[in-house]
Amino acid sequence: MKLSEDEVTVLDGIPITTPERTWLDLAEMLTIDELVVAGDSCVRVPRTELEGRDMPLCSLADLQRMIDRHKGKRGIRKAREALKLIRVGSDSPQESLLRLALVRAGLPEPELNVPIVDDAGARHHEPDLSYRKYRVGIEYEGEQHGDEAQVVRDISRSERYAALGWTEVRISKRHMHDDAKAAVAKVRTALIQAGWRPAP
Repeated sequence: MKLSEDEVTVLDGIPITTPERTWLDLAEMLTIDELVVAGDSCVRVPRTELEGRDMPLCSLADLQRMIDRHKGKRGIRKAREALKLIRVGSDSPQESLLRLALVRAGLPEPELNVPIVDDAGARHHEPDLSYRKYRVGIEYEGEQHGDEAQVVRDISRSERYAALGWTEVRISKRHMHDDAKAAVAKVRTALIQAGWRPAP
């Protein structure tokens, strides 16, 4: 394996490949969707209070630079396809996979973790995915949402959605089977009820 000097970094005294080079190497073995999940994770802006860092692991430009530098590498076509689908803002693999499923089903591309701003300009919570134009917010409920304290927080969140005139769509693991058809159906229904119409 040929590695340029700027493709190696040091973590806890151990030399490792940089996030962008590691991502490119993964293109040899991952599916496009898996590569998008990995790329979304690389470019997401971390939540400082939870992660102790405020910078992404790398940027979209860094990923593009790796592709441009290693034109003949195995998996390069897959990497190019995945890069078109990577977005800043996804906080989990399931959020990334849900976004991909919605877009592939012909729904508009949702925004990721953008705060709801009310008519007075006040900022509220950030839905995992959202359609501001239609006031539809999508929340992916991971396993931690079964915790009693989290249930209380989720109920409060649902009440805030209603008070702001938004529709909340809650998605869980069971909605993600079979290419996330159940999740797509729930979101499509909410969008249609909010006034969205599919292109003819």
